[in-house]
Amino acid sequence: MSGQSITDRITAAQHSVTGSAVSKTVCKATTHEVMGPKKKHLDYLIQCTNEMNVNIPQLADTLFERTTNTSWVVVFKSLISTHHIMVYGNERFVQYLASRNTLFNLSNFLDKSGLQGYDMSTFIRRYSRYLNEKAVSYRQVAFDFTKVKRGADGVMRTMNTEKLLKTIPIIQNQMDALLDFNVNANELTNGVINAAFMLLFKDAIRLFAAYNEGIINLLEKYFDMKKAQCKEGLDIYKKFLTRMTRISEFLKVAEQVGIDRGDIPDLSQAPSSLLDALEQHLASLEGKKVKDSTAASRASTLSNAVSSLANTGISFTKVDEREKQAALEEEQARLKALKEQRLKELSKKPSTFSTTAASPVSTATGTISTAHAIDLFSTSSSFANSTPKVPNDLLDLQPAFQPSLPLSTGLPSANTWGGFSAPPAAQPPSSTGLNVDFDSVFGNKSAANSTDSTVLQHCSASCSTQPT
Repeated sequence: MSGQSITDRITAAQHSVTGSAVSKTVCKATTHEVMGPKKKHLDYLIQCTNEMNVNIPQLADTLFERTTNTSWVVVFKSLISTHHIMVYGNERFVQYLASRNTLFNLSNFLDKSGLQGYDMSTFIRRYSRYLNEKAVSYRQVAFDFTKVKRGADGVMRTMNTEKLLKTIPIIQNQMDALLDFNVNANELTNGVINAAFMLLFKDAIRLFAAYNEGIINLLEKYFDMKKAQCKEGLDIYKKFLTRMTRISEFLKVAEQVGIDRGDIPDLSQAPSSLLDALEQHLASLEGKKVKDSTAASRASTLSNAVSSLANTGISFTKVDEREKQAALEEEQARLKALKEQRLKELSKKPSTFSTTAASPVSTATGTISTAHAIDLFSTSSSFANSTPKVPNDLLDLQPAFQPSLPLSTGLPSANTWGGFSAPPAAQPPSSTGLNVDFDSVFGNKSAANSTDSTVLQHCSASCSTQPT
């Protein structure tokens, strides 16, 4: 199977018609092609999570909808796309996944279309379980272990005892779900499962680094804990030793499939004498007889163990830093290539800055046009004498512009709003000027008196005609 199927093209076309660019990109990232999702599609979806006008629930629901497909390729690529956005996208996406009651329900998924479908369905079920556990872990602790701050002042190193004993088991559950992917080098046979394995490999490095720092913090506090806390802490440390063995096997698979040896961290296990010291301390708290051990020997054993685990943490951190530096260099190279491409495009375009259609410079004679500019604030007479008639298409209400004639009266004119507009400004006096009596127009005192006397005379006349 190669190339996009007819179904892929029809689905993308449907989203093009509806105008949903996010849904269209999700469909293009999860086609039936037996290869990992294309980088350009994943980059677009990551950028969408950083845009405030993008609906995060709609993006997640579109990915969930793609996992209901019957093809193992589409389902697997949907999980890969979701995982990629969880790792590199905005934290809002992970927060939404953590807030959902149900996530991927693929525990019974099986593609019966072929032998490869049977094989890949097993890894789909395991992969979906890890993504569910990753979201649940975020819901429980409100941060992502793979993105948490590390170092001497990191989150796991500065956690108090009570919170530490509750947090480390959450990391253990997520680490178990990741290691349960349990793939061998000869099973990484196509680009889809290879893309999933690379994301799991990067998560494993960061997750184990946080796990390792939590154990260092636990050992430093162990000999000051209460009996119940020591018992719980000892059980956590024994599980840590088991997972260290499993993570070393996982890293061997990564080395076999071609991952550079410098990108694989070194694991340094704590000396076995530390476990004996921890067990003897717990036995002494329970009142059992134990071998006498001095505080100096116990401190020496603890120091050696912490130093060994710290070296492991440094090795994991260096690998993570190299990956970040490589990603930064790749981004800078891409930006440089885009800049060079843009400069080439600009150099190919003809220069239009010296001669344009609206420029007053004449291209034929090279002289500057000396046409007089229109004075919009000149009087109507000078305007009419100095400028030609304005074209009709510039005015919507008149067929041609006509300068306003001076008013023959000073009476106010009714305007559109039902009031009276003020009379126009008085023109300079001339021999034919019109003297307007403003007092009589605006109803001054003498006009009011004459009006009142007229009303009284009318009333008197009407009253004299009435019968007595």
